[in-house]
Amino acid sequence: MGATVLIADDSMVIRAVLRHHLEEEGYQVVEAVNGPDAIEMMRHHRPDMVLLDIEMPGLNGHEVLRRVKADEELEGTPVVFLTGQTGSEQIVAGLRAGAQDYLKKPFEPAELIARVGAAVRTKRLQDALRERSAELDRMSRTDALTGAFNRRHLDEELGRFVRLAGRHADTVAVVMFDIDHFKRINDTYGHEAGDAVLREFTRRVLTVVRADDILGRWGDSVVGRWGGEEFLLVLPQTGIEGAYVVGERVRSAIAGATFAVGSHQVDITVSGGCAAGTKPPTELVRSADAALYQAKEAGRNRLVAATSPQPLP
Repeated sequence: MGATVLIADDSMVIRAVLRHHLEEEGYQVVEAVNGPDAIEMMRHHRPDMVLLDIEMPGLNGHEVLRRVKADEELEGTPVVFLTGQTGSEQIVAGLRAGAQDYLKKPFEPAELIARVGAAVRTKRLQDALRERSAELDRMSRTDALTGAFNRRHLDEELGRFVRLAGRHADTVAVVMFDIDHFKRINDTYGHEAGDAVLREFTRRVLTVVRADDILGRWGDSVVGRWGGEEFLLVLPQTGIEGAYVVGERVRSAIAGATFAVGSHQVDITVSGGCAAGTKPPTELVRSADAALYQAKEAGRNRLVAATSPQPLP
């Protein structure tokens, strides 16, 4: 089956019996002898489920469960209590605290395997659901054509970076890019050619950003498609000079080599505008867009900073 089960029990005999039955069913087994050891083994081995004795030295089973449920990395691990007590009070308390099930000692092997199997299936269903949810979230934030982030994600990340900048007296920069004369590409070579240019443009921008290793303590810089042939680069903890340097590297990477458009090699250029500060996200983008317009008016294939009507030296 390939699943891993953690047995947490201070009795060597109980652990040996459980291990025997579980390994006969194909489970991988790891053991812990007390409460603190159980938590450490969970962090190290990431078992698919835990058989947890209630009465253990160091931390009892209820305290271990409480700590597991308070840990974001461990909270999804199913826990089945092991107990030799005949009363229901502690069992009910454990179930209310998040234990999936319980198994009374002495136990029948068939019951043990059934309860472990149910817990493992629960874990796998939870993992599959979590992965599917993460994939759907990723898709909702990704531009289908280019693979870059989409406007929704850009808006959210820019807002987050601006809030952090305000709290830490820092700045955030944005660079808005627009591919020059993009309509001509579609009109001359067709929309498939235009799509290919957008994908190659994205690849080159990402190459520049990754090569610069732009990473602040708040997270990576973000590149995305703002709409049409417009792209936005969000740079946390970056001033206008830094934004201009990165933007100019992007502009050079686009103009430095022709784009393959079908059987043709076509020169592509990009214009850009950059802005920085702690202004609201909409104002930052508006400033960068105004600078982009200045770059277009000045002849295209250039970058303009919002602080000046002329490109920085």
